[in-house]
Amino acid sequence: MYYAFLIMSFISSAVLMKYLIPMLKRLKFGQSIRKEGPEAHLAKTGTPTMGGISFIVVTTILSIVALFFVDDISKLIILIIVTLGFGLIGFLDDYIIVVKKENEGLSSKQKALLQVVVSVIIFVIMFMFIPGIEKGIQIPGTDFLIPLGYFFVVWIVFWLVGFSNAVNLTDGLDGLSTSTTIIAFASFLTIALIKGETEISLFLFILIGAQIGFFIYNKFPAKVFMGDTGSLALGGIIATVSIMLNNSLLLLLIGIVFVVETASVIIQVTSFKMTGKRVFKMTPIHHHFELSNWSEWKIVIVFSAVGLIAGIIGVFLGV
Repeated sequence: MYYAFLIMSFISSAVLMKYLIPMLKRLKFGQSIRKEGPEAHLAKTGTPTMGGISFIVVTTILSIVALFFVDDISKLIILIIVTLGFGLIGFLDDYIIVVKKENEGLSSKQKALLQVVVSVIIFVIMFMFIPGIEKGIQIPGTDFLIPLGYFFVVWIVFWLVGFSNAVNLTDGLDGLSTSTTIIAFASFLTIALIKGETEISLFLFILIGAQIGFFIYNKFPAKVFMGDTGSLALGGIIATVSIMLNNSLLLLLIGIVFVVETASVIIQVTSFKMTGKRVFKMTPIHHHFELSNWSEWKIVIVFSAVGLIAGIIGVFLGV
């Protein structure tokens, strides 16, 4: 059953992209490149964006179909809501950008508020329908749990908002966020399979298949970008999966690429405000390597390799 859904999602996503890219071009939904970014990226201006619609649609539809093949539908429903909720926030952001033809969509406050609202909704549903989720933080590789009680809602909001933005920051090179999230999802998929989490495993098989179908068109040189539509959804999903598997802290290792990308921005901003000096040539850190004459493919391969090693270690700690 797992592999059937994987194959169906891959084929559906790949076929959908063949029709979606021309449609995005007709609608003139092209990417606006920020002026302060690397000069080499200016050539990408106008490349169709919002391609994340493909794997969101495919994952949602096939996950709804999967509801008829599982005994407990609660976890699948939550993952579908996360996908649509964060995907919709990204869609609104992308839509405003393509309409204005500028690289500014929702304000940071508007985006954060919407992310918090969706995260709180997810918490309420988890609390009501998934009693097996530990209301605390599990220390990876141990049986020690830090109980959070009512502060668990704060943790969920922080985790979902934080990682949805972390994956969004990573989405700056052709195929980078797609490849690194596929690896991270595959790591959590392995943990879910070992733990016998059928619903989560089925969802991840579907999502990974849909992402691979998208990656065909997103790899360098990209014919389409996922946009915030895709990156915010992927970040929200991976944070939710880590919580559902009672291994949220493990995401700091499995998602090391997203953590480092975010940390580089924080370090850069803090250093500039306090000393007036920059630590990196440009952030997120993949741009630092890009300005150090690394090719996009080299950066994607190295970052993916780091993610793969971290994922393998994470699997051993997570089971």
